[in-house]
Amino acid sequence: MPHEPNTPLSLLGGLSTADFLRDYWQKKPLLIRGAYPDFDNPLSAEELAGLACEEGVEARLVEEHGPDKVWQVSHGPFDETTFARLGEQDWTLLVQAVDHYVPDVAALMEHFSFIPRWRLDDIMISYAPPGGNVGPHVDNYDVFLLQASGQRRWQLGGLQDEDAPLIEGIDLRILRRFEVTPDQDWVLEPGDMLYLPPRLAHHGVSMSSDCMTISVGFRAPSADEMVTSFADFRGEQLRDDQRYKDPDLTPQPHEGEIGPEALARARELILSTLDNPAALAAWFGRYMTQPRYPGQLAEADTPLGAEALTAWLEEGGELVRALGSRFAYHTDRGISTLFIDGDGLSCTEELARALASSTPIDQTLLTLDPQAAALLAGLVTRGSLLLEDESEEDDD
Repeated sequence: MPHEPNTPLSLLGGLSTADFLRDYWQKKPLLIRGAYPDFDNPLSAEELAGLACEEGVEARLVEEHGPDKVWQVSHGPFDETTFARLGEQDWTLLVQAVDHYVPDVAALMEHFSFIPRWRLDDIMISYAPPGGNVGPHVDNYDVFLLQASGQRRWQLGGLQDEDAPLIEGIDLRILRRFEVTPDQDWVLEPGDMLYLPPRLAHHGVSMSSDCMTISVGFRAPSADEMVTSFADFRGEQLRDDQRYKDPDLTPQPHEGEIGPEALARARELILSTLDNPAALAAWFGRYMTQPRYPGQLAEADTPLGAEALTAWLEEGGELVRALGSRFAYHTDRGISTLFIDGDGLSCTEELARALASSTPIDQTLLTLDPQAAALLAGLVTRGSLLLEDESEEDDD
């Protein structure tokens, strides 16, 4: 559930969420000692390695002194022979979107509800023996780095622009120059956490044989990605007769010249079709809830009907959100749209708000919208929601 904005949180080192967002978010780093007192690591190194061996799981192995070259990067799935050949230092295993596979890891997302849910991306977990690292680098997104076990030394540099020189000829985007900022050199223990804004240079090196770091990352699409996506979305809505026109055309001295009047007409056509707030809202909700791995959501073999869903809930059953599924909503002039895994569905604001939060999905939600049963049944059929017992079977 969302935190009270002015309540101090141990997760933020005693800062309130309002203080953190005002003073640190996308501005400067924050070291939080004991953010999670007595932290219980939800995953062992062996379990992480097991995930990295599974088909469809995004995993990387970074070896500073690889068998073929320095800073060698290999991509999963791996097997036992891969891990058997590794030495006792200077390598790192990174597994992406662990929250999509491990419920206890997914539960960590709830602790960051002071950031809009649709901004959260995924949780990556890394394991490294002594010396394991991926070199000094920058990320284009915010990240919280939680030490899960062992120790890792973090050194921070300054903010870097897009033109910061990189080491050439290797598989990683490692900064060619990295100067540690005074007093920003720390060793993190289990339960400690470090927040980093985008484009801040940082370098983390394992200091123990059991170093595991949990990285909570955030979605930050580029302007290129957003413009391209919205243009495609909007283009599908436009009529074929909306075309370039020039009824005010006058004689011009050079037949091959593209004059300022032509450019002004083209600009007006493009801007008038793109500047549509309703279309922007419909696109943005779909865009920001697109699942990271669309194929991971399993559609039901047999569609679930509204009556069967109602009976299930009235008998005390509950639904759960599928791991990796994304929900958000938008309300404009009394009309609400629930965005779910890249789609948009009309419903009441009360139902949309409940589904786009951590609210339990039980029979009380049936009273929030006349079409709630049909909507929920459809989401179960498509795999965005699961019957609770099915969810438990998937976890076994």
